[in-house]
Amino acid sequence: MPTTLNGDRTTRTSTAGKSSASSPRRRLAALGRAEWTLLIRNRTALFVALLMPLLMVVVTKSSLDGVDLDKAGMSVVEAALTAGVGMVLLLVVHLNLVSAYVARREELVLKRLRTGEVPDHEILVGTALPAIGLALTQCVLLVVGGVVGMDLSWPRRPDLLIGGIIIGVVLLTALAAVTATVTRTVESTQITTMPMFLVSVAGSGLLVPLEVMPEKMASVCELLPVTGVMTLVRAGWLGGADSTDVMRAVLISLVWMALSVFAVSKWFRWEPRR
Repeated sequence: MPTTLNGDRTTRTSTAGKSSASSPRRRLAALGRAEWTLLIRNRTALFVALLMPLLMVVVTKSSLDGVDLDKAGMSVVEAALTAGVGMVLLLVVHLNLVSAYVARREELVLKRLRTGEVPDHEILVGTALPAIGLALTQCVLLVVGGVVGMDLSWPRRPDLLIGGIIIGVVLLTALAAVTATVTRTVESTQITTMPMFLVSVAGSGLLVPLEVMPEKMASVCELLPVTGVMTLVRAGWLGGADSTDVMRAVLISLVWMALSVFAVSKWFRWEPRR
């Protein structure tokens, strides 16, 4: 009897140890480390993640030099740097993750991971962790650089700024998975990600703030996926938005987030497209 009890105790201890060793935190950390290694080996992806957002800020600033921003209540530098946050989310999160999801799918990595104990959502989140970490770091650097190097004010509503960035990260991660669903190869990501990039840059307030657009055009652009995120980012950093604008931006963003998560759960492809 003592031997049996001791054997049961040993079995339970071993099982508990295995359960602890394979906790969600450990699994996500392992997936994140593996994806980070692949990211730093991919020079093109690393260039896009690290340098393209900064280049796009310069381009945005140049394009706004001839735009009258008095109606929007912001300077060219303020408009360019807040747009830079949106550029980081689009390029570092969305663009990089579409390529990552497609590459891992075509290499059968996603299929192999699904045969183990890792749930589907952990596979997608773990793959996204390096891009999310880079995006958050660059957003912090943009804010600090704008305040310290360009004499901008500190964020007037840090809660809205942080909330907008977090919503943007989650939304664009989900949209990246949706885009990966219709993308056949890594090479074709340049085509499938272009509509989202162009529509967001032109219509979500990155290149031209909605306040300087014609009223009818602005009312349509308010419904685009990234517009709510940009509204929260600008309201958080520069202030000036009333509670109605903030609530509308949050609601639109959450609706897009829910639709994206639903689409991923229904149609995301885990095996190569043939």
